[in-house]
Amino acid sequence: MRFTSTSSYIASDDLAVAVNAAVTLQRPLLVKGEPGTGKTELARQVAASLGLPMLEWNVKSTTKAQQGLYEYDAVSRLRDSQLGEARVHEVRNYIRKGKLWQAFEAEGRVVLLIDEIDKADIEFPNDLLQELDRMEFHVYETGETIRARHRPIVIITSNNEKELPDAFLRRCFFHYIRFPDAETLRAIVEVHFPGIKEGLLAAALTQFFEIRETPGLKKKPSTSEVLDWLKLLLAEDLGPEDLKREGRSLLPRLHGALLKNEQDVHLFERLAFMARGRG
Repeated sequence: MRFTSTSSYIASDDLAVAVNAAVTLQRPLLVKGEPGTGKTELARQVAASLGLPMLEWNVKSTTKAQQGLYEYDAVSRLRDSQLGEARVHEVRNYIRKGKLWQAFEAEGRVVLLIDEIDKADIEFPNDLLQELDRMEFHVYETGETIRARHRPIVIITSNNEKELPDAFLRRCFFHYIRFPDAETLRAIVEVHFPGIKEGLLAAALTQFFEIRETPGLKKKPSTSEVLDWLKLLLAEDLGPEDLKREGRSLLPRLHGALLKNEQDVHLFERLAFMARGRG
């Protein structure tokens, strides 16, 4: 089983190499990159490409590593004991399986996505070291050890919001998704919008890269944002001549799809003001 680009996802050669290397080494693949560069979608496409089911664990700031293994609902058990429920005598009735447990007990191999691991507390990655390394964990309430029937393909994403521990990094195969160059971005767009007119595509991508390279931009627009922008341009039936920016209209058409904070909008407004002054 080897991963390559799919009909709906363009993977660079080095990204495909990284995925296949992680699978061969049986190591988690840690993927970093700008938000919107397709890190989460990568896991879905790997699963689709290899014909495997996928489990998705979305990490939040309050997420604890234990939740990926299992959670024991002691409160419900206490309440049931007060009510005289028969199920209270079986502790397994109060254990909720997490995504790692589900991946470990699956009948076949699965792709497990641990999405945005850097959102959680700094101890979160360290708390998963043994489980991801040995592919097993102990359930203290029942005394059993859960071992993976089939080692899952683990893909972990990070937006680089905080540094990850060295001990965790050592156990992963790492890949940074660089922002695609013009040729690759063109191929990505053509996958999503087959038959898009060459004039519009050329004008839109030229303007998009000009926007990304504007000095002082707080948040550069990403791949997902240029796709949203193009979808709007096509919906409005705009042509390349409609995208021209000059004088008072230095802001790009439908700029809300590309510029996501007021500082960047004000930046282009200031640039327009300076351009009028020079004029």
